[in-house]
Amino acid sequence: MYAVFHSPEYRERYAEYLKTDFPRLPLTGDTALFRDLCRLGDELVGLHLMERTAPRLPDFPQPGDNVVSDVRYAPPTPNDPVGRVYINATQYFAGVAPEVWEFHVGGYQVCHKWLKDRKGRTLSYDDLNHYRRVVGALSETIRLMSAIDDAIEAHGGWPPGAT
Repeated sequence: MYAVFHSPEYRERYAEYLKTDFPRLPLTGDTALFRDLCRLGDELVGLHLMERTAPRLPDFPQPGDNVVSDVRYAPPTPNDPVGRVYINATQYFAGVAPEVWEFHVGGYQVCHKWLKDRKGRTLSYDDLNHYRRVVGALSETIRLMSAIDDAIEAHGGWPPGAT
C-alpha cells in the first residue's frame, strides 16, 4: 500500500479522486509484483521513519557559526556540478539535486521549510546530521518512486479496470 501510494503514475491516474476522496488501492494477483511492492514500500517506510539512512548524504564542508540566516538554493552549473543549499553567506550543504530541493510533501517544499523554520537559530551537530539525513531520504524516495513505477510496468502495468 505504501509503495502504491508513492507511485507517480498512481498519483497522476487518481489525482481527481485524491482531491476529494480516500485513496483507492488497486490490488494485484501477481505475487511477484506484490512482493516487489512490499519490498519497495518497506524501504520507503524505513527512510520516512528515519530508521534507515540513505546511501548518499550531502556534505556540509564549510566551518562557521552554523546560524541559519539566508536560506537559498544554488543549482548545479558546469563549473560546479553539485547543487548547494546555503544556510548563510558562506555555509552550505553540497550535493543536493534540484529535484530533491523542489520535492514537496503536502504543499510544503521540505528542504526549504525545514531550514526556514530554523531561521535565526544555530544548527547543532545533530541538526546538521538530521538535515543531511532528510535530504538523503528525499533523494532515495525519488529513486524508489521511479522504481515502483518500473516494477509495476515490468509486471504488466496497472491491473485491468484500474482507472
